[in-house]
Amino acid sequence: MSGKLYIVATPIGNLEDITMRALRILGEVELIAAEDTRRARKLLSHYDIKTKCISYHTHNEHYKTDSLLQDVLNGTSLVVLSDAGTPCIADPGFLIIREAIKLEIEPIIIPGVSSLTFSACAAGLPVDCFAFYGFIPVKIGRRTKMLEKIKTEDKTVFIFESPHRMSKLLLQISEIISPTAQVAVIREATKIYEEVIRGSASDLAEQYKDKKWKGECVVGISSKE
Repeated sequence: MSGKLYIVATPIGNLEDITMRALRILGEVELIAAEDTRRARKLLSHYDIKTKCISYHTHNEHYKTDSLLQDVLNGTSLVVLSDAGTPCIADPGFLIIREAIKLEIEPIIIPGVSSLTFSACAAGLPVDCFAFYGFIPVKIGRRTKMLEKIKTEDKTVFIFESPHRMSKLLLQISEIISPTAQVAVIREATKIYEEVIRGSASDLAEQYKDKKWKGECVVGISSKE
């Protein structure tokens, strides 16, 4: 009899942000494949869960996926965890889900925290319809192209950005999209230093041009008047 494949959302900062169902599944399965085993073990230890945990991330998923799914077919119940939050949302997960479906293994999704949905709520921008562009490119050509594409959107767009480039990004939003574009920066969501900054692109670019940003950032952009 085949085992089961679970895709489990985990906290992005506060260890209390996990469902009772997720905790039960983590304790019941035979194996956990985690993007970051150190973070996974911290969570497991906090809840006294002893399940075996192995590494499964972007750099090894192409050669580990087949063997993990063969384990499932042979009866092993497996949980896949991303670094934090919900797998597949700018994190590993898509590959194993796609290959599982090909093998007629139906993934069981255990929903929970996502920095994207957190930010959609916290931004204070229109989210009746919104787009997610993932991490904005580092290289200037691709970066500019993405911002020009965001400019054409008639909906709020959310992107991820490194703290090291946040001040530069705010200036680029003002210059490429619009100085009046409404922007929300959600930093360190659910963590001790959680912060939400809102305002026009030009105002934020000027106000925070010298800020030493720290932590993970999600940026919401709305150019709708």
